Amino acid sequence: MSLRLSSAALLYALAAPALAETPAYGPELEGFDYGWPVARFSFESQRQPMQMAYIDVKPDKPNGRTVVLMHGKNFCAGTWDTTLRTLRDAGYRVIAPDQIGFCKSTKPERYQYSFQQLAQNTHALLEKLGVKKATVIGHSTGGMLATRYALMYPDETEQLVMINPIGLEDWKAKGVPAQSVDAWYQRELKTSAQSIRKYEQNTYYAGQWKPEYDRWVTMLAGMYQGAGKEKVAWNSALLYDMIYTQPVVYEFGLLKMPTLLLIGNKDTTAPGKDAAPAGVQKTLGDYPALGKAAARAIPHATLVTFDDLGHAPQIQAPERLHKALLDGLNTLK
Repeated sequence: MSLRLSSAALLYALAAPALAETPAYGPELEGFDYGWPVARFSFESQRQPMQMAYIDVKPDKPNGRTVVLMHGKNFCAGTWDTTLRTLRDAGYRVIAPDQIGFCKSTKPERYQYSFQQLAQNTHALLEKLGVKKATVIGHSTGGMLATRYALMYPDETEQLVMINPIGLEDWKAKGVPAQSVDAWYQRELKTSAQSIRKYEQNTYYAGQWKPEYDRWVTMLAGMYQGAGKEKVAWNSALLYDMIYTQPVVYEFGLLKMPTLLLIGNKDTTAPGKDAAPAGVQKTLGDYPALGKAAARAIPHATLVTFDDLGHAPQIQAPERLHKALLDGLNTLK
């Protein structure tokens, strides 16, 4: 074996001791601080009491617009930290919920997850907060949810923004084999800080790593270290089933509002890719092609790409991403 380590391998080796000491958090991320005040919206859904955690930030000099941030599968309201600050400073009211099943929100033992249900939950939150119209920004799985929200509430969605959304292709139609919820659950039980970091480095950050990314690895891994890990893993499995079985790509042509697509072209994300045949794997997660196809399918779409960025450009290169975001938002003024 070579005595020389690649820079990525060296970074991983240096971080391993720290990751091995991952703290344990509760199933609703008890013990982890976002750095923002977190409120909770209590409501009933599917005959169960629910609490949706959310951040609601109001600017000193409001521009009259509200933005709703929809996080991805391995993200939370707190991971929007830099985006929250940027939008607030630009005059936007910013609301960032943790969806049911994620992060600091309720993780029910049984729940019929659908993007429609999550959109309805979010809409109920906005009604409670008195928000009648908003720009909806979705990242990763949040892009699928934002699309569904915009389709369900077109008159209340003034603009749709998707940052490296998944769901730009139908994985099952392309040959990704179906997995049962039980199989997803067994996979999720094996989640560790090391597995999260390896996956994120490869897909979220285009092979790069910075020390500030470890905070978000610790956030996720900590839920799998605590006493509620089975509840966390079970809800995660149900959510993966939702993602796999409820494509939105076929409805892009129905979107009526101006839509901004912000795409890091180094992204290769495709849920379930590792279970697909090798020949199929090569065809999945081709974001340069997927971004262009989505822009063609969506009637009023603007596509902005970043050739050197991965799945989470708002974390990897926030200044560049946020400049493009603010420029896009300003087109409505």
